[in-house]
Amino acid sequence: MGTTRHAVTLHGHRMAYLQACAEPDAADPEVVVLLHGVAGSSATWLPVLEQLEAGGCRRLVIAPDLLGHGESAGPSGDFSMGAFANGLRDLLAALGHKRVTVVGHSLGGGVALQFAYQFPEMCDRLVVVSSGGLGRTVSPTLRLASLPGAGVVLPVLARTGLLGLGVTALHAAARLPLPIPATERVSLVEYARHLGSLTERAHADAFVDTIRGVIGPHGQRVTGTDRLYLTEGLPTMIVWGRRDPIIPVGHGYRAAALMPGARLEVFDTSGHFPHCDEPVRFAALLTAFCDSTAPADLDAASIGPKLVG
Repeated sequence: MGTTRHAVTLHGHRMAYLQACAEPDAADPEVVVLLHGVAGSSATWLPVLEQLEAGGCRRLVIAPDLLGHGESAGPSGDFSMGAFANGLRDLLAALGHKRVTVVGHSLGGGVALQFAYQFPEMCDRLVVVSSGGLGRTVSPTLRLASLPGAGVVLPVLARTGLLGLGVTALHAAARLPLPIPATERVSLVEYARHLGSLTERAHADAFVDTIRGVIGPHGQRVTGTDRLYLTEGLPTMIVWGRRDPIIPVGHGYRAAALMPGARLEVFDTSGHFPHCDEPVRFAALLTAFCDSTAPADLDAASIGPKLVG
C-alpha cells in the first residue's frame, strides 16, 4: 500500500502518524507501532518503513508523531513518559487497535517500556532501541538542556539563526571526505533533522519540557530497571549501537540481564540511530523477531502476584 500520512484529533489536539505495509481493510492484521525519540518525528522511521514495504511486510505499521513533535499539535501540558504512553493508548483506541508490538527509540524506548507496564493487555511484543530509562548516564548535551534557562536560550538561538547554522554544519560534516564509517554520516544527518526541529517554538518548548521530565543535571532521573522483571512472558528485543554517544551500550547489556528471555542485538558500527544507520538489517531483524515469537498474553491480573514478590 505504500507509506501514507494520516491524522486524528484526540482531546482536541491533532495527532499525526505514518501508516505502512498491510492494507487498511485487511482482516485484523497484527499491528506494529514505531515510536521516535525526543526532538524527532515519525520521519526517523522512513528508512525502516521503506525496507519493510520492500520485503512485503503484511503487518500494519504505524509511526506516530508524539505530541509536541513532527506534525502533531504542540500544546503545553504533560510531556512525561506516562502521558506519552496514555497518548499512544488513546491513538490506538481511536484507530480500533486492541494489541500491538511496540517499538521505541531513545525517548520512544522509555515510552514503549511505560506502555508495556501501564497496558500489558495491549502489548504483544516489546522492542527498545538505544532506549532511555535504563540507567543514569546520558549525553552532557541533554543534561545541559535540563538546566534552568534552556527554555529561553533555545528560542533565542533559533531567532538569531545559530540553530540553523548548527544544522548546516552537521549536513556539511556528513558530506566531507572524512575517514568515518558511512553509518556515522547517516547519524549526522539524523542529528541535523532533530536539531532543525527545535527552530519551531512549539517543538523547542516540548523538547525542554520532555527533557526536564526525565533528565537532570546529573543524568537520567527516570528509570524502569526496578520493573524490568515484569517483562517475563513478553517477547522482548533490545537493539543498540555500540558507538552510541548519547546513551551508552552498557545500558542495553544491563537491561538484557534484567529482562527475562530478552534478546540483545548490538550493531557494532552504529551510533544512536541504528535503525537509520542500518535500516536493511533492522527491518529484517524486526520482521524475524515478530515472525518467530508468539504474541504475549498478559494483563494486570497476571502480573499482580509478581509485584509484591
